[in-house]
Amino acid sequence: MLQIDSLRKTYGDVIALDGCSFTVGRGQLVGFLGPNGSGKTTTMRSVFSLVQPDSGEVRWDGMPISPAARLGFGYMPEQRGLYPRMKVAAQLVYFGRLHGLGKSEATRATLSWLERLGLGDRADSRLEELSHGNQQRIQLAAALIHEPELLILDEPFSGLDPIGVEAMIEILLERAAGGAAVVFSSHQLDLVEDLCEDVVIIAAGKVVLAGPVRELRSRSHHRYLDIEIAQPSTDLRRAFVDRDIVTVDNGRIRLRLDDGTPLEPLVRTAAGLGRVQQFSFTPPNLSEVFREVVEP
Repeated sequence: MLQIDSLRKTYGDVIALDGCSFTVGRGQLVGFLGPNGSGKTTTMRSVFSLVQPDSGEVRWDGMPISPAARLGFGYMPEQRGLYPRMKVAAQLVYFGRLHGLGKSEATRATLSWLERLGLGDRADSRLEELSHGNQQRIQLAAALIHEPELLILDEPFSGLDPIGVEAMIEILLERAAGGAAVVFSSHQLDLVEDLCEDVVIIAAGKVVLAGPVRELRSRSHHRYLDIEIAQPSTDLRRAFVDRDIVTVDNGRIRLRLDDGTPLEPLVRTAAGLGRVQQFSFTPPNLSEVFREVVEP
């Protein structure tokens, strides 16, 4: 289990982390979310001693993380951490050796991951010759080459096409199912909602919300009403002017309501505008939960 315990880190007058705490168990896939500058990357780097917190502690299975334990972790930074002029296979073997693999074992793992990621024919290419998305795949392979028991990825879906995103999702689910603790950050919250059972949301260096996605959605004090009307008789914004309107688009409107708001008046209003094709009342999605807790 990864334990982030009361981390605090300042850079001069800037508070990067302000008592950040959460845990990630083995076999758990956790989305680590927050606005830009919230402290996500600083937290991730603290696990690998790339940042030394001013106070607090990072533990693995209840113990401070030793250099030997850290060799069993995998890290995929948002910024490239590879050598642009070095051949792809050679540097994957190199990273495998750094994590304690023998040369033959590192070579087998390298060839296996290149084939898995659809890059078997680029083993002798220099990294800088690859597209941005393929460089992202090689960065992932470098994090996975040694079969890590903790995998931390900072914006792993950045720059990937839909096929690359599907491949990344498959690998993350596979790693978690195999017993690894997996943490990743992403601004693609719809993807996180589909992929993760649990999320941690950080803002201004503090964890402001954490837990199962379904529970966090149901716990919100708001509900969202989606109405679709075929050829409405009047402008929907005017018809619902006294409500909190989220979006309006071509006969569809989304309203944010307080939990417990009576729906009967809204049903009558909608019915008076034309044929109602959709009327659904649901908890907020993850993006809306995120905005509720991070926006002032």
